Amino acid sequence: MAARGWLESLQQAKKTAAVQEGKRKVHYLFPDGRELVEEYEVSNDQLTVRKWKQKNTLRSPGQWQFEVGEAFSRAVGGLEQQLIQESSSNPIFTRKDTISSFQWRIRNLPYPRKVYSATIDPAERCCIVRTSNKKYYKKFNIPDMDRCRLPLDCSALSFTHANNTLIITYQKPAEILRLEQEVLQELKKMKVTDDGDVDCKTQ
Repeated sequence: MAARGWLESLQQAKKTAAVQEGKRKVHYLFPDGRELVEEYEVSNDQLTVRKWKQKNTLRSPGQWQFEVGEAFSRAVGGLEQQLIQESSSNPIFTRKDTISSFQWRIRNLPYPRKVYSATIDPAERCCIVRTSNKKYYKKFNIPDMDRCRLPLDCSALSFTHANNTLIITYQKPAEILRLEQEVLQELKKMKVTDDGDVDCKTQ
């Protein structure tokens, strides 16, 4: 099963972990040079951040690609802050999951709910959000489903709209829920300290 293969790749990666400010932070280094960082709320095991750094000479060093969470959530002042302010009226697309579902928020969408539609393209394995007034169009995949090679189910997709924010929800299938529990069990076996120092065993 593909989900088993993904779990094995996580198990084989070099891992370090720390608990800081109520969050469990885990860093993975894969044999091909890719890096993965995840952050979980200690109180409820909710994943809040997942970001990747690829080993790619075409990409600027130190550039993280956020799969879950927001790239600018920790930005403070300077040019970065100015850029955020300049684009504050544009739609902002982020993923913020719940325990039982994958969830995406698209802020700064002021149109009434009736103009939105959310559909699945099985051939391209992606979700498509569009408006009937042709003001917004977004196509995105679900990396978790792709890693486990699971088919997308149209009945699992839904959306709501409130406060200029469109919230798209995809209910996690049983295979994903089971995999996430197994990953958490593995992470909780790692020895960490509460001050952020990682307890590593060297060979």
